[in-house]
Amino acid sequence: MSIPDGTQRRLVAVVVTYNRLDKLKVTLARLLASPAEELAMVVVADNASTDGTGAWLAGLSDPRLDVLSSKVNSGGAGGFAMGMRHAMEQHAPDWLVVMDDDGRPEPGGLAAFHAVPDGKWDAMAAAVYFPSGEICEMNRPSRNPFWHQREFLRTLLGGGRSGFHISPSAYEGEGREIDVTSFVGFFISAEAVRRIGYPDPNLFIYGDDGIYTLGLSKRGGRIGFEPGVRFEHDLTSFAGSQGQVAVQRGRLAPLWKIYYYHRNLLFLYRMAAGLMFWPALLVILPKWVMKARHYGADTPVFLRLLRRAIRDGILGRTSMSHAQVLDLAKPRD
Repeated sequence: MSIPDGTQRRLVAVVVTYNRLDKLKVTLARLLASPAEELAMVVVADNASTDGTGAWLAGLSDPRLDVLSSKVNSGGAGGFAMGMRHAMEQHAPDWLVVMDDDGRPEPGGLAAFHAVPDGKWDAMAAAVYFPSGEICEMNRPSRNPFWHQREFLRTLLGGGRSGFHISPSAYEGEGREIDVTSFVGFFISAEAVRRIGYPDPNLFIYGDDGIYTLGLSKRGGRIGFEPGVRFEHDLTSFAGSQGQVAVQRGRLAPLWKIYYYHRNLLFLYRMAAGLMFWPALLVILPKWVMKARHYGADTPVFLRLLRRAIRDGILGRTSMSHAQVLDLAKPRD
C-alpha cells in the first residue's frame, strides 16, 4: 500500500501478556503516551492471567485500548495469533507491531518507524536493548546460513550464533535485510499478514516468531533490520516467563518447556536447512542428549520429553495438547 506524502501509516500494536502485570503497566503507559498519529490502537491479548491483570485492564478506559481475554493460556504463539487476527479484522491497520508485555518502544521508537520510507520493507525488526543500554542477545536478528554463503561459512567455521546473527556493529549502521527475528518490536505490513496468515497457535511457546518470520522470508517477503527503531526488553528474569527460554544451571525450567523448545527448534531447522536438515540432525541430536547431565534426578523426565519432542518435530506433529505435555513432564514411579 502506498502511503501519501505527509501521512502516517495506521499502526496497531499487539501486546501478549501472562501474569506480568508490573511489566504490562509500564509497556501500556509507554505505548499510550505515543500520539494517535504514531499509534492508532493497542490490542492486548491477556492469556488467562491469574495475577489481577484482567481486573486491572477492565478498569482502563483509554479509547485506543482493546482488550482480549482468553479463557485458557494458549502460550505466546496462541496469544499472538489471537491478537494479530483481531487487530487485522477490527482495526484496519496498515501495519502491526507486536511485542511481549516486557517489551516496549523506546521514546521516539515509533516515530523512527514512520520515518522509514514506505515500500522499503514488508516487515521490520527493531534494534532491541536491555534497559541498561546493552544489546539484548535473544532478540538479535539473523540471516539463514543455508541461504547465504558468507553466513554459512562463518557458522561452519565455528562462529556459533555470531556466524549467522547480525553483528553488534550493525546496530550503528544503516538498515539491512534479514531473514529471522523475534516478536519483540516486530513490525509487519497488513499486506504481508494477508499473504502469510498468522502464527501457528499449536506451537504454544518457543520458536513461533522465528518460524513465522522465516516463513515470510521464504515466501519472498523483505524483512529489514532498522537500527534507528529502538525497543527496550525489560528481561529481568527468565524464571516463569511465557515466551522465553528459562535456563537454570544449564537446564530448562519448568521441565515441560523441554518439549516445546526442542520440538519447535526442529521445525525451524527443517524450514531453514531444507535437504541439509537430515545431515544436520547427526550433529544436533547428540548434543541435545548430552544435556541430560544437567538434570540429575530429573534425567528420566528430560529424556522422555526429548524423545517425544524429536519424534513430533521430525514428523511435523503439533497435535499434542498442553495438558498432555504437562502430564508427560510428571515424574513416574
